[in-house]
Formats: sequence, structure tokens, C-alpha cells
Amino acid sequence: MGASIKDTASSVRARKAKRAGIPLSAGMILVTLGVVYGDIGTSPMYTLKAIMSGNGGLATMSTDVVLGALSLIIWTLTLITTVKYVLVAMKADNHNEGGIFALYSLVKKCGKWLIIPAMVGGAALLADGILTPAVTVTTAIEGLRTVDFCYAVIGDNQNIVVLVTIAILCILFAMQRAGTSTIGKFFGPVMTLWFLFLGVSGLVHVIGNVGILRALNPIRGITFLFDGNLNAAGLMVLGNVFLCTTGAEALYSDMGHVGKSNIYASWPFVKTCLIINYLGQGAWILANNANGQLMGVADLNPFYQMLPEQLRVFAVILSAFAAIIASQALITGSYSIVSEAVRLDLMPHMRVNYPSETKGQIYIPMVNNIMWVGCIGVVLLFRSSNHMEAAYGLAITVTMLMTTVLLFTYLSKIRRQPVAAVPFLLIFGAIELMFFFSSLTKFFHGGYVTVLLATAIFIVMYVWRRGTAVERTQTVFLPVDKYLDQLFSLCHDNEVPYLADNLVFLTNDSSIDKLDRDILYSILDKQPKRAKAYYFLNVQVTDEPFTHEYIVNNFDTDFLFKVQLRLGFKVNQRINTYLYQIVADLVENNQIAPQNHKYSIYRTHSAVGDFKFCLLRKVISPETDLSGVNYRVMELKYLIRRVCGSPAKWYGLESSSILFEYVPLFSKKKSQHKLTRVNLLDAEPSSPKRLDRSAQAAPTSADDDEDIFSATMRDNRESNIIDTFKDLVGGDTASFKPLVIDNEEDDEDEDEEEEQELYGSSEADADSPVPDEQQ
Repeated sequence: MGASIKDTASSVRARKAKRAGIPLSAGMILVTLGVVYGDIGTSPMYTLKAIMSGNGGLATMSTDVVLGALSLIIWTLTLITTVKYVLVAMKADNHNEGGIFALYSLVKKCGKWLIIPAMVGGAALLADGILTPAVTVTTAIEGLRTVDFCYAVIGDNQNIVVLVTIAILCILFAMQRAGTSTIGKFFGPVMTLWFLFLGVSGLVHVIGNVGILRALNPIRGITFLFDGNLNAAGLMVLGNVFLCTTGAEALYSDMGHVGKSNIYASWPFVKTCLIINYLGQGAWILANNANGQLMGVADLNPFYQMLPEQLRVFAVILSAFAAIIASQALITGSYSIVSEAVRLDLMPHMRVNYPSETKGQIYIPMVNNIMWVGCIGVVLLFRSSNHMEAAYGLAITVTMLMTTVLLFTYLSKIRRQPVAAVPFLLIFGAIELMFFFSSLTKFFHGGYVTVLLATAIFIVMYVWRRGTAVERTQTVFLPVDKYLDQLFSLCHDNEVPYLADNLVFLTNDSSIDKLDRDILYSILDKQPKRAKAYYFLNVQVTDEPFTHEYIVNNFDTDFLFKVQLRLGFKVNQRINTYLYQIVADLVENNQIAPQNHKYSIYRTHSAVGDFKFCLLRKVISPETDLSGVNYRVMELKYLIRRVCGSPAKWYGLESSSILFEYVPLFSKKKSQHKLTRVNLLDAEPSSPKRLDRSAQAAPTSADDDEDIFSATMRDNRESNIIDTFKDLVGGDTASFKPLVIDNEEDDEDEDEEEEQELYGSSEADADSPVPDEQQ
């Protein structure tokens, strides 16, 4: 009995450890500093500079102005980054993954319309991820001009800056395949030195003017914001203040890469260094706001000016490295966002690599290449950082607004805390709306590029999601046992030539006893395919790195097998090799007859025969009855699918025997005219008779798992199901519940209940004997 309790307790702890994600460690804290904080860590280089420039220059920076501007910066960092993202958003993780799509996956059952803010926010964040590396790297290279020996090389020739920037971007994106952990270990020490430098350089000036700490009073910021005598820019100053928190979303998006515990541990250090540096810049401004010589300096930057001249070379070089590293936060965040979008069927399936032993640290080659090309395009278009910075921050305000909407839903509907949810929405909604409208002034100065990029990404999501909804109106899953007699007869029909010993169909259907109608149609109706054995293979990626498992349902036959192959995320998915092992096991266990070949290059002939893999792809046929919009959507979806590559490459089938077969998409078949034969001398043709056939149907899904795309197709789906099953063998079902591989839906309450059952309801009962009914 004691051993049973111990085993069950271990399973509870194992599930909790699995949910805990990447553990807290000194090494991962270093990785976190190098991966997550690059964008927000470089904000002191330009935030106060932008505010001072927008307010009229150094001469206008009186004590009240400086304290007010610093107060806005400090409380923006506190409210947006610390409260919203670190304290609230990071609690809303989806199996340790963060980001707007991970958040949407938690709340999608609360409203069909929630998919829209998720798509808008995700598209805006990905667009900002393309712009940020171009801006930061270009700014870094231009900053080298302040060093004499660098200026001697670069001079005012912007072509050199562009070429160096492109070269650095190429190196940066090429390094991504090494993995987040490897990059973080390289970047981490540099960013640690950077934050220490920020803190020390600011602390020197704060000690010289302790009164600058009055900026910690939020009343100073509110007064400055609404007092026209102090703030010449009005509410538009928020567009510059917002620059201090542009990397906040990366904290949430990169949670799966580094683990939330490591962000919790490192953020206080990062925030302290940032605030001290801002206060130091403010103290330097107050000490020099009457300096006539400095007033004549063009594009005055207090970040560099407050440093002694002998340290500026070091500061410029270090800031150049920090600015380059700042791109990393957006790049890794983009991988996480796209990965979540693929899981939600908002983007096409893409090859995902796992460079480390942790599943959260991923690398997506196609996303990396698209961002690579996009960043270089932005550099070539704008050429200088001044033009790029005009677009900076506009898209991220949209993402923050959409995240606020989803977090409100999460707090009110999932956590059932409306008392906290309503103030959260009102406070952060108002703050971010002000940031958004102030950032709109950047639209015609470069912000339109970010908007165009976000729109293009949104269109991809819209097309893929709506196209999937159209496809589901015609997908039918049929019970395999209704077709066993026909498949048995086909296997033994000598009039039909053998196509292969083993015919394999890849399917994303994870049920055990059903098949997509298109597969059965391909075998039986579309040039009957005779084989000794048929395999319907579904591949599942597990959360463990090196899982090698499979389950098989043979339907009490020796010729038909539904196989689910479970591979760890670090395992190379060369399914032809694994399938050969599976068939060999079946032969050894006498579940299938040996497939001996008469001819072979080997002395000992294998008992396993040859394989042919059949890959089905849906295409739009002339008979498909779709509206104009849906027709174009499906055309675009299949175009996107072709660009994203073939499953043959993902599953290592390049050297295998593959049969590509295209099946028509019949959302609803067009009414066809029946031809009537007319005699040669007959001048009056007969009236045609109309055919009324519906060709496709789809599985129904629970209403609480629908979105606005699938909901609009519900009537078509139900109508097609009724019409389709009139002619199908065994057509009494069109839906199934997929097999659950890793049940990660257990929440903390369930674990607590299990622990209570194991140990008792309180510590006082921990040593009490186990009741008889539990033994």
C-alpha cells in the first residue's frame, strides 16, 4: 500500500515539475539576460533624448520638466512591464509557453470573436520583430561615428553603414540555428556587463543630486503630461515615453525559451539598472541645462554626454554590441509566436528544430529566413536609423492593446476574478490607447511600413484559418470496420496488379478506428491500389526529447494497420526507418505474413517488403461550389502551402518511393446538367435535368471550441453531412475525439485534490492512517 501511494505521489510531482518548465539556475539567468532583455535594455540610449528633442531641446529642460519626464518613464516601466507582463501576463502561460497566441489558446472557448484580437496582435508583433533588428543594428553602426578612429573609416558615407549593417544581420540570423541556449550563453555576459554599466554610470550622477529621486512620485508625471507650460508636445510625448518599454512583450513571448522563474529572478536587477540610468541622465540634464556650449550640439544625447570622455569609446562599443543583441529578443519571440500560431491552425505547418534539450527553445528555419529577408529589405528601403525610428513602436502598441483584451477575458472568465479584471481593463486600456494615438503621428514618417507588414501577416492568418474552416465543411471520418471486407478482397484480387508490399498513407487524424474519407476513396475508388498491407500513419511529437514509441490497431486483420508513431521533439523524424522497424516487429510477432522477395542484393533476404508512401493534397476542382471570396481564399491557402514545403522533406522521405495524389475540394458540388443524347435529325434538344449532389461533409466540433470562421460554416457542414451519408458505406458518423497523447490539461486544483487524497487534507492529518476504503 505504501509503495502505491509513493508511486502516485511521484506522478503528481512529475506532472508539477513538467508544468514548471525550465528550472531556475544561474546559467539560465545568464541566458535570460542575453535573450530576453536586449530590446528593453537599450532603451536608455534614446528615450530621454527623444523626449528632450520633442520638448524643444536642452534649454527647456527645467526641474519640473525633467522630474515629470522621468516619472512618466519610471511608472510606464512599472505599470506596463512589471505589473502587466511580469506579475499578470506571465501567470497566464499555456504549458510554460507565453505570448499572445498562448494566451488566446487559454481563452478561445470564452468567445468566438477573440480570435480577431489574437490575430491582430500576433501580426503586429511579428511585424515589429522584422523592424526591430534593422533599427537597432543600424543605430549601433551609426553610433560608431562618435568615436574618432571609427569616423575616420566610416565618415558620412551611408553606403558603408548599410553594407556593414547587412553583414551583421546576416551573421545574426545565421547564428539562430545554433539555438537560444547557445546564443544566450554568448550574449549573456555582454548584457550582464551592459546592465552593470547602466547602473554604475547613472548612480554616479544620482549621488551628486539625490533630489532627482523626487521623480519616483507619480504625481510629477501626471502634472507634466497635462501641463502645457511644461510639456510642449502634449499627449504626443507619450509616443517617446513609450520607447522605454518596447521590449516588454518579449518578456512574455520568450517565457518558453528561458522559463518564467528565470525572468522573475532577473527582472528586478534589470529594472533597477534601467531606472538608475534614467535618473542619472536626468541629474546630468539638470546640472547642464544652462550650458550654452552644449545647447549648440546637434542631436544631443544625454546617455553619452553624461559619461567622461575617456569612457565614451568603451560606451559606444558596448552599446553597439547591446543594440545588436537587442534584436535577439524579437527574433526568439517570433519563433514562439509562430509555433503557437501553427498549433492553433492560424499558420501552415512548418519544420521546427529543437537545438537544445528543452522543448521551449526552438528554431524555425522558414521564419528565420523570412525575417532575414525582411530586415535587409527595411535597411535598403530606409537606409538610415532616423527614418526607421519613425516607424518604431507603432505596431507594438497594437499588440499590447490586444493582449490587454485577452488578459481581461482570462482574468474574468478563466480565473473568475471580475473585481480585478475590470480595473485592469480600464487602467491598462486607457494607458495603451493614449500610447497608441500618440504613436499614430509616426504613421506617415515610416509607420506605414510596419502597418503594411502587419497587414500582410494578418492576411496569411486570415486565409489559413478561413480556408481551414472551408475544408472542414467537407471532411468526413469513416469507421474502418465497415470497409474491411472490400479491403480484404482488394488485397487478394489477382486481377489488380500490386502497387507495393506496404502502402502507407500519412494522416493527421489521431483516432484509432476511423479514417478520412479521402484515404479510403483513394484506395478503393481512384484506381484501386492493391497492396499486401495498408498502413495509416499519424506522427505525434511528445514533450520528452527522446521518445521512441508506437501504438498500432490491426482491426483483427493481418493487412490493415492504424499506426501512431510517438517521437520526442529531439528525434529526427525519418519515418521510413521507424516504419520498417514496426513492420519487422509485426512479422516477428506473427501479426503479418513475411514479405519475402525473390530478388535482392543481399545474401539474406529481408522478411519486410518494399514501401510506397502516398501523400494526398487537396486541390480546387472546377466542380467546387464556392463563393468568390472563399474561392480566392482557398487559392491563396494552397499557394501558401506550396511555399511552405512538402511533408516528404519534413519526414525524411526524399529518397523513398512516393506517390503524390491530388483529391478535389468539394465544399459543395456545383449543380451539374445531365446530358441528353439527341438524334442527328432532331432539331429540338431536350431540357436538361439537374443533378443535385452534395459531395463533402465535415466533423462537427463542440460549440465552445469554435471561432467566428468555423461558426459561419456550421450550416454548410451540417447540410453536407446529411447529404453525403446517403451514399456512403457506414456513413453514420462524421466526428471523433482525437486520442490524447500527453494529458497536460490537469490544473493545479486537480493536483491538490490528488495530494489531499494521498496525504490528507491538512498537515495535521499527514501522519494519520489511510482509510480502509483507499487501501
